Amino acid sequence: MTGNGDFGRRIHHHRERLGLTLEQVADRAGMSAGYVQHLETHLGTPDSGTVTRLATALETTPQNLLGGGHDRPPGQGTAADEPVLEVLETEECLRLVGSGGIGRVAFSGSHGPTVLPVNYRLHDGDVVFRTARGGAMDEDLRSGLEGVDIGIAFQVDRIDEVRRAGWSVLIRGAAHHVPDEEVAKVSDAGVTPWAGGERHLYVRVIPQQVTGRRIHGL
Repeated sequence: MTGNGDFGRRIHHHRERLGLTLEQVADRAGMSAGYVQHLETHLGTPDSGTVTRLATALETTPQNLLGGGHDRPPGQGTAADEPVLEVLETEECLRLVGSGGIGRVAFSGSHGPTVLPVNYRLHDGDVVFRTARGGAMDEDLRSGLEGVDIGIAFQVDRIDEVRRAGWSVLIRGAAHHVPDEEVAKVSDAGVTPWAGGERHLYVRVIPQQVTGRRIHGL
């Protein structure tokens, strides 16, 4: 997608989030697939009625589709009428985090408890992310003892504001600094840090305990 505006990018993002085709979104919204494609790939914003129909089809809100509340923390709305808290099996937890994205690394750093966001991928069952050499997650995640790794927690969640639902997965395990001779094995995971810069150090987290929760309505 090139040359399209923020509104079109948000349509595309929510469509991919739900795994929907243009035709499926169009059917949900009562529009033609060609018109939905036009909105995705061209500048401009349609009338409020069209925005509302698209938001409903994409299971979001008109405000979010228009970019309002971009800096607003998620989860500020009221809970669902009858929320259900479900404990997830390990297999379901790994399925949920399997597509990669943004996760949070929690560890005891030199300045105390520390939580940092990273772009990650799952590779051969392990969590893989990249960081800068000499940075906090390089120095603080080294034990200084041969063959001894630092234990950390890695957390991923997703929130559906419209349905007042979501899930959270917590992975506990050892953070292993991938040596140069093993980098080729993990580089095909395709981890691309949004922060940019020189982030050539790969860290692999080998899951030792995986737990998760899902909130949904009846």
